[in-house]
Amino acid sequence: MFRVFIPARYASQRLPGKPLLPIAGRPMLQHVYERAVASGAAQVIVVTDDERIADAVMGFGGEVLMTGAHHRSGTERIAEAVSALGLDSSEVVVNLQGDEPLMPADLIRQVAEDLECLPTADIATLATRIHTAGELFDPHAVKVVMDKDGFALYFSRAVIPWDREAFAVTTEELPPAAEHYRHLGLYAYRAGFLSRYVDLPPCSIESMESLEQLRVLWHGGRIHVAEAITQPGPGVDTEADLNRVRKLLEV
Repeated sequence: MFRVFIPARYASQRLPGKPLLPIAGRPMLQHVYERAVASGAAQVIVVTDDERIADAVMGFGGEVLMTGAHHRSGTERIAEAVSALGLDSSEVVVNLQGDEPLMPADLIRQVAEDLECLPTADIATLATRIHTAGELFDPHAVKVVMDKDGFALYFSRAVIPWDREAFAVTTEELPPAAEHYRHLGLYAYRAGFLSRYVDLPPCSIESMESLEQLRVLWHGGRIHVAEAITQPGPGVDTEADLNRVRKLLEV
């Protein structure tokens, strides 16, 4: 059994009011919520500090929980919600971002089941293979390197691993034997871990890369990374992303 929490905030530098922007006649957040419900989760809850988002969720029949406005990340917002609900420390909680209207339900279920099978993992997440040099060298595409058991060694916006011989010749194409992975921002945690996470102080590499998962590795936590069983659709960060998703869903 697992629950899905969808952190959603109204403020966005590039797309103000992003969770409520219309796609195919419905707010983007409703599409995300419906993907979570389709995953088979025991409960789906939107966590927010904004009454406009809360009203929209209740308007489409969803469940919402109000949190404080001080949180620095969606993970911290979910931690407050988990504490308020008094969940058992062993319960599996999935963090699904509110700007992922095309996230396959199969991946939401996959990341939850992966954590359930790994008692030594603090977090489970997913990644997909990178097939183009453009994606590999894109700083908006977060790369991850894993050990032999699939546990994350490092996440970075830079190219990791760096193929010294191949990239000395060209960075316009991938080496034939390249194995590079792009991290998907989909996480599963145990409720007990979230209560510990909020007490972990931020670290320098987290600030430098602007990647909150590095805080976990810095403090000795273990993040298991499985290869996604299907390719996710695009998330929405920019106006161009929004238009692309609208074209995919408005058919």
